[in-house]
Amino acid sequence: MKNLKSNRIRPLVFFPAFILLLITIILNFVSYDWFLRVTTTAQNFMTQEVGWVFSLAGVGCVILIIFAYFSPLGNVKIGGKEAKPLLKKKTWFAITLTTTIAAGILFWGTAEPISHLTAPPESLGIEPMSAEAAIFAMETLYLHWTFIPYAFYSVPTIVFAFAYYNMRRSFSVGAQISPALRNYNQDKINGVVDAVILFAVAAAISSSFGTSVMNMGGGINSLTGIDNDRSLWIVITIIGTIAFIISSSTGLMKGIRVLADFNIYLYYIIIAALIILGPTVFMFSMGTESFGGFLSNFFEKALFTGGTAEDTWASGWTTFYWSNWMAWAPVTAVFLARIAYGYTVKEVIMMNFVIPGFFSVIWMTVLGGTAINFQMTGKVDIAAIIEEQGTGAAGYAVLSEIPFAGVLIVLYLLAVMISFVTATDSTTNAMASISATGITEGAQEAPIFIKITWGVIVGAVALIFISTLGINGIMTLSYLGGFPALFLGILSILSLIVIMRQPAKFDRHLQQEQKRNSA
Repeated sequence: MKNLKSNRIRPLVFFPAFILLLITIILNFVSYDWFLRVTTTAQNFMTQEVGWVFSLAGVGCVILIIFAYFSPLGNVKIGGKEAKPLLKKKTWFAITLTTTIAAGILFWGTAEPISHLTAPPESLGIEPMSAEAAIFAMETLYLHWTFIPYAFYSVPTIVFAFAYYNMRRSFSVGAQISPALRNYNQDKINGVVDAVILFAVAAAISSSFGTSVMNMGGGINSLTGIDNDRSLWIVITIIGTIAFIISSSTGLMKGIRVLADFNIYLYYIIIAALIILGPTVFMFSMGTESFGGFLSNFFEKALFTGGTAEDTWASGWTTFYWSNWMAWAPVTAVFLARIAYGYTVKEVIMMNFVIPGFFSVIWMTVLGGTAINFQMTGKVDIAAIIEEQGTGAAGYAVLSEIPFAGVLIVLYLLAVMISFVTATDSTTNAMASISATGITEGAQEAPIFIKITWGVIVGAVALIFISTLGINGIMTLSYLGGFPALFLGILSILSLIVIMRQPAKFDRHLQQEQKRNSA
């Protein structure tokens, strides 16, 4: 009873984020042209003025994670030496994969390479639909969907896990920057940080929500012929919102765990089917060559901005992704840190960076390679289908040309739905926890009504933006969320550097153990 009374909304955290989102929605309706001008100006500022900062942050996160693995911090156990893991590693991997960028690889795995194949950056002088364009498209998939995105997630995950469980900081996103602030009074800034980042992640998760709705709409259209339009999106949004609210209400370790364990097998089946039934030699030959190019030219590709030649390709693609990952990362890290309890930092890095990164390499090689092959050989004009039916139709257009297409499309659509539910569930769960009081190490579940509130808000924002702006609405939301998260991300990077150098100086468990040994 005592815990129930202590679980209330933190008004100075919840309402500023809620009001900002409400203002965003109202402006979209009251003065659409003015809203578009404002968001376009903000988007241009982010992509043209600070896009290079996002690129540097992405490369910095990758380098830092590798150093952290081999540093003294790597051997530190989250929660102290006596902490017992909450999950088996198999389930841990399934949850990590399906609650982070999985919905994105399903949507963009076939659509994005076609865009790069048919419209590579003008400044690079690559001929569209050429072999060089195909290699560029695959290398770009590896850039956007493998190790850099997971590095963006891993840095704040490690810092929050260490700060909350080992430094005994308060349950706040602000804990991710507490090591960098040293002795500064953390309580003074936690509320501000939480409020700002809630707005950022609400925009980012609404963007992902919209992506999944359009993807599911494409699947339903492929199976039934129902138009993938606003009416269908409304139905999908309502059903999807109800689904992840139900999942969330069962508790963090029940609904998500069951769905993730099941969903990972759907991914395996889809990959295996395409390897057996698709253009196997082509996908792996091109994938091997492209992965080599990606690794050997990693810094050049990751830091490409196109600014010198005034090429907007990087701002429309790479900066869009980096801003999206950075917006998601602070709140997603709160969830990922919880399921990392009882494991060492090295194991956290393996499960949040190395293994899912290589899984994404395989996924993009298989799906992206199949899409490129079908487009280049004329088997399917995916570019024309995207132009006519929207980006969400790409994956289903590819699968429709594979033997047992009907079964594969159903499994693919099911994987999209479950990835959508688990990703939204985990993030809204973390958002609700940050919005509530009374969250402790032993009781980290927020009240259901706060989860429902955030779920409804996210669903409404996503529906409004994809209905009025379509795919551009998704990108607008990502940019809106990514800008404030950029500053928090930089401070998280600095925090990881601080604790990496002398983890024992900050780890209260180690300090208590040393006191007992010296007594």
